[in-house]
Amino acid sequence: MSLTLKQLRYFVAAANQGSVSKAAHALSISQSAVTEAIKELEAFLGVQLFLRHSRGMTVTPEGQQFLRHAISILAEVTNASRVVSAGSRRVTGRLNLGVTSLTAGYVLSDVLSRYRRLNPDVEVTAVEDTGEYLEHLIVGGELDVAVMVTTHLRDSQALQSEILEVSPFRLWLPIDHRLNRQQSIALSDVAGEPLIVLDVDEMEQEAVKLLSAFGERPRIAFRTRSVEAVRSLVATGAGVALLPDLVYRPWSLEGDRIHSRDVSGALPVVQVGLVWRRGLAIPDAAREFVAVAQAQHDVKAR
Repeated sequence: MSLTLKQLRYFVAAANQGSVSKAAHALSISQSAVTEAIKELEAFLGVQLFLRHSRGMTVTPEGQQFLRHAISILAEVTNASRVVSAGSRRVTGRLNLGVTSLTAGYVLSDVLSRYRRLNPDVEVTAVEDTGEYLEHLIVGGELDVAVMVTTHLRDSQALQSEILEVSPFRLWLPIDHRLNRQQSIALSDVAGEPLIVLDVDEMEQEAVKLLSAFGERPRIAFRTRSVEAVRSLVATGAGVALLPDLVYRPWSLEGDRIHSRDVSGALPVVQVGLVWRRGLAIPDAAREFVAVAQAQHDVKAR
């Protein structure tokens, strides 16, 4: 038996949708076709890709690892088809990129590595800074395009944006936390917990604003600019965290497990996307970067 692109597409859809039925509906195919593709992949890989439960299914740690590769393979196929269709024209020049701390490791790295392989003649430079400063550089013509949080653009009249990721906030808990024993969790259950906050890209403001609705300022136990530090602190019981699913991983660097739970109520979402100056013709190198990023987004959205 060998892997097929169809199996990968069905697996990615199931992982994104969280259930076989929703994946089948999104793909306009039968549920049995999705189920069979997942069974074949699990048999081929020798691991369990999903944990099944009454509300649907969640991706296992092994499934999370495979998911990243599956998305990468499908995006590579899409980009390869586009490059071949474009003929022999090679993109050259310089690409001036901007990126924020949150997006550098979780969005940019995969897109940029793919872009470099497809466009080896382009010289790439990148600047990491706050979203506010990146907007200033884009408007001033010093950056061609930025990968950043686009939920609250400050100068939206001067900027064009395209969403790559929409990531809901969820609650991170140590594996033995009392709230893990509850079938459902409300924000009021979280309000009194010590909070680990991530002080980048407005993540702290969003978490504090959510919990402040209960009359008291949240009890902040630790404030850090490192996602890995948040994971370690949560896993070892120092507190809980409210963060977007984009940066969730089920284990810390030390190998301790972290649970991610939905919270009842209207939690915010974080939009991550591409931003460039409105009304300005961007260079070919930047236009190609946008196309590569869009291809990866399209794979995830299926």
